[in-house]
Amino acid sequence: MDIRLADIKQFENLDLLAKQLVEGFITGLHKSPYHGFSVEFAEHKLYNFGESTRHVDWKVYARTDRLYTKQFEEETNLRAQILLDVSNSMHYPKPHNEKLKFSVLCAAALAYLLTSQRDAVGLTTFSDKILYQSPLKTTKSHLSQLLTHLREQLNAEGDNATDVSGVLHQIAQKIHRRSLVIIFSDMFQKTNDLDEIFKALQHLKHNKHEILIFHVTDHATELEFEFEDRPHRFIDLETQQSVKLNPRDIKEAYKDRMEALYQELKLKCGSYKIDMIEANVSDSFEKILGAYLIKRKRMR
Repeated sequence: MDIRLADIKQFENLDLLAKQLVEGFITGLHKSPYHGFSVEFAEHKLYNFGESTRHVDWKVYARTDRLYTKQFEEETNLRAQILLDVSNSMHYPKPHNEKLKFSVLCAAALAYLLTSQRDAVGLTTFSDKILYQSPLKTTKSHLSQLLTHLREQLNAEGDNATDVSGVLHQIAQKIHRRSLVIIFSDMFQKTNDLDEIFKALQHLKHNKHEILIFHVTDHATELEFEFEDRPHRFIDLETQQSVKLNPRDIKEAYKDRMEALYQELKLKCGSYKIDMIEANVSDSFEKILGAYLIKRKRMR
């Protein structure tokens, strides 16, 4: 599987897209560095006539001329909260809202995968406050509701700044049982104070929750500052402040500043034992699903 955002022409059928992503990823596990994380399979047993043929291993039958079925381990159900930042900065780059589109599809695929593993999944959307929060459930009807809400985000207008730290403190107070908290965000907030964000993340860790951050960026422009060599007007999507300049004049200074910020973010995640994945909107989605499976494996 190697599906990229640029390859997807429309998002009308988000549930089908999520299903294709997950099934394509699982099919490709044996060829990928994530081999071993289709974790349910345990062993073979002889097929008893009258049983369902759903789990018959036909490859083994072709080699041995005997029917065996795959046995699966009982899994400990996981509780997972998906937190999706839908603030103004996640609607960059306009007009196609690439960071938000990328995050919505990744969240949909993870929700589909969690439900297929009989895990409880919930969805929270936020900007400077919690905008929507679902219960945690394992049912297909619940998954359908989550996918509907995610699809609606693609047409919603972003009109708020971000308060990641404030929202995470609220989430920490609301989650009472140990969970995996999966965050999709560019980690920009009004004050750009990483210390405040990590105080909130520590609040979650103190309550025994595991954290997986997908740091969503448009790598080419937000990190490398790759723009045409001509004057541009840059508008801050959160404050609406604007400045006109030639990117060439500030490119090196900008890259140094952003590199320092992201290095600090990565170092702090490491010191707090928080998994952070750099989620470039130009990447394939394989990295996202693989990171989740690795985190799940560690939690067992």
